[in-house]
Amino acid sequence: MEQYIIQYILIAVVLIIFAVAIAKTKKRDFKLDANKLVELLGGKDNIVKYEVNKSRFIVELKDVSLADKEAIQKMGAKGIVEIDNQLKIILGDNAKQIKKYINELGDN
Repeated sequence: MEQYIIQYILIAVVLIIFAVAIAKTKKRDFKLDANKLVELLGGKDNIVKYEVNKSRFIVELKDVSLADKEAIQKMGAKGIVEIDNQLKIILGDNAKQIKKYINELGDN
């Protein structure tokens, strides 16, 4: 009977380790995402200003044609609306965190 209890405990530990490993791989690296987003928007020099409104990341660009909207969509944006030289990128709950890291990029 003791042998079965030890086996169940070992199985439970392995499953917990496996679950933690999966959770860590799904966790987004927001600093990497922020760097990539800046690059896809045409670089830091192309960004005039940006703000967050709920789930939307709103960015005004000098030259909107430099933005790779398709790549931004593939990066995980749920939608992009272009109005003149402004992009409204729907990022969901991650918008505020992405803005925070882009702010840090500007400080460097």
